[in-house]
Amino acid sequence: MKYIQLEPRGDIAIIKINRPEALNAVNIDVIAELSRTVDIVGADDGIRAVIITGVGERAFCAGADIAYMVNIDPIKAEKYASSAQAVLNKIERLEKPVIAAVNGFALGGGCELALVCDIRIASSNAKIGQPEVTIGIPPGWGGTQRLVRIVGPAKAKELVFTGKMITAEEAAQIGLVNRVVSLEAGEPLQSEALKEDKSNRKERANEEAKTLNKKLIEECMVLAKEITKNSFTAVKVSKMLINKAMDADIDTGLRLEIYGWALCFSHEDRQKMMSAFLSKGKK
Repeated sequence: MKYIQLEPRGDIAIIKINRPEALNAVNIDVIAELSRTVDIVGADDGIRAVIITGVGERAFCAGADIAYMVNIDPIKAEKYASSAQAVLNKIERLEKPVIAAVNGFALGGGCELALVCDIRIASSNAKIGQPEVTIGIPPGWGGTQRLVRIVGPAKAKELVFTGKMITAEEAAQIGLVNRVVSLEAGEPLQSEALKEDKSNRKERANEEAKTLNKKLIEECMVLAKEITKNSFTAVKVSKMLINKAMDADIDTGLRLEIYGWALCFSHEDRQKMMSAFLSKGKK
């Protein structure tokens, strides 16, 4: 595939949007390739967690392709948004936990892509927002629906009505991202040759961005491994129940939780893990 890279790392898959020259903006081809990639990952029983990110250091995903949208009519716009929503829905409903590694800009459709992921980890240079109103449209790929569920209606309205970008730290403060990855003072860069070279600031800044991006992926991998060491059945049932909790009333949610809990008693890994826990306690 041209625009999507799939990188398996054991039982974890990294999906990368590969249009760095366009800040990983999502055109029709990206949507089609991303949809196929999600199908591949979903069908592979060996993959137990997924990380989504963008190629390069500048952008996770800058959203929809404005160069394509500028001249389309309402019929084509509806088709474009429907196909984008379909693939984002597919990611949200994936049984496997999905982590967004937000490196750089996550704007418009890029923010909406991050919103469908279960957990969002951002690099300290990330900029996040729903700037659609600044170009004459509202969010169309789920932003008006999912953002409010995560940050609440007042903050969602502020972000959507103003179209402003916020920093990774601000996003963490309002619960839009789970945590922020930063470089510590004196942390070694990937290129030791630049460590003492202060003359070329641009080159050093690029190297710092690469090092930060590498650290972001490493931290997402650590988190993914922490998840995959647990019962896959229990994790995927938990994901389903939490997602349903967003829409169900409390009584319905609690009843679904009982069914999900009881369902896990039919799986061998549950009995093995419980027995191992009891054996460990006797030592």
